[in-house]
Amino acid sequence: MTEYVLGIESSCDDTSVALVAKDGSVKAIKTVSQYEIHNAHGGVYPELASRAHLEAILPTIQSVMEDGEVTPADLKAIGVTRGPGLIGSLLIGLSTAEALSMGWNLPVYGVNHLRGHMRSVDLEQTRTEYPAVVMLVSGGHTLVAELKDPWSYRLLGTTRDDSVGESYDKVARMLGLGMPGGPAIDAAAKRGTPVLRLPRPMKNDGYEFSFSGLKSSVARHIEKHPEVSLDDMAASFVAACMDVLIAKAERAVTECRPKSLIIVGGVAASPQLRDGMAQLAQDHGISLCLPPIKWATDNGAMIGLATWDYIEKGIKPDLIPKPNLNLETP
Repeated sequence: MTEYVLGIESSCDDTSVALVAKDGSVKAIKTVSQYEIHNAHGGVYPELASRAHLEAILPTIQSVMEDGEVTPADLKAIGVTRGPGLIGSLLIGLSTAEALSMGWNLPVYGVNHLRGHMRSVDLEQTRTEYPAVVMLVSGGHTLVAELKDPWSYRLLGTTRDDSVGESYDKVARMLGLGMPGGPAIDAAAKRGTPVLRLPRPMKNDGYEFSFSGLKSSVARHIEKHPEVSLDDMAASFVAACMDVLIAKAERAVTECRPKSLIIVGGVAASPQLRDGMAQLAQDHGISLCLPPIKWATDNGAMIGLATWDYIEKGIKPDLIPKPNLNLETP
């Protein structure tokens, strides 16, 4: 009989629950978006996010269990995001998982959200060959790391300020494109031409990232040149981001000489990034590992698959929410 992990993700503004087998197959998943709630605010409003999680989480779990036609007896464990993320949102997921753990007599594992993203690439199909270089690009995080196996990470560099996804969202608001900003910026960029020479912060400096200067440069240009084509501005911004991300990835690939290059996180859905990384992987003769777009954003399935790693390693972290949890901490 196949056993499943019930994966619960509630780190930000989506309530997502999934049933995941050890091989990465997904029996059932449901994600409840809070887009309509936060769109009016131009970004995620933490108090509203936690209230929405509270309303959605138990019905979502019930729906997934029914869709998967499983009972608690079919579950190996419960996995739940414990950080990083918004503390109120994390608390809803963690407290719910603890209650189910007691009621169903199942172990519960607090999972690092970043490790969840890194495992998303192997959902439904094993794509990764190790050793690998991974770049995580999302609304909350930008980092590059070396992986010897699914558990062993060596962080090479991370962002000093804004993540690339956060910059996407903020520039989208400047251009009046609404949220979520990533798809809107990418679509506008395809219509435009990157004629504006924007800065490429820290492009040639190691593995650290910084996107606040680029974002500020866009704001200043719009203020001085309100007649600027929004599509050209979007194209110029995306080109600058891609130059930085691809340069860092190429540096890591050259140094680490991996078998695979993994790109994960919400920005991994960007067609410009996918095309650029595909060319990089081809130039270096390595495999490019990308999650299907449906697994690029936050989801319960990635938390479920990561939970199997914790089970296999016998690592069971505490269930205290860690809003600033880093990659090196399990």
